[in-house]
Amino acid sequence: MNITIETVVHAPIDKVWRAYTSPEDIIQWNSASDDWHTTSASVELRVGGTFSSRMEAKDGSFGFDFSGTYTKIIPNELIEYTFGDRSATVEFFQTKDGVIVRISFVAETEHSIDQQEQGWQAILNKFVTHVQSKK
Repeated sequence: MNITIETVVHAPIDKVWRAYTSPEDIIQWNSASDDWHTTSASVELRVGGTFSSRMEAKDGSFGFDFSGTYTKIIPNELIEYTFGDRSATVEFFQTKDGVIVRISFVAETEHSIDQQEQGWQAILNKFVTHVQSKK
């Protein structure tokens, strides 16, 4: 089953793209709640390139790595990647009101669909706040 989430970012497309693909930015926005953070991130933005980020609870009680391989890149438009046996697509659409960012991903079986949707949407919402507050 695929899950799709989306949002609108009120910023130029190049700024949105850069914030989504820059390790320096990713560590600023990549968490679903304030008690989590991303301690490291790497991006090799090319087909066949890899990415990874380390997400940890701020109290040190738990952490995990999220990593994958890029399968398709169209700058300012599309990122497709695999992570484990799953895949995801991130689309960027310039509109008169801003940039729509839409993420579709294959659901996993450990957590409920609602939990996955809420978690990924929370991260995307934090992304919006980061981009719109960035000078």
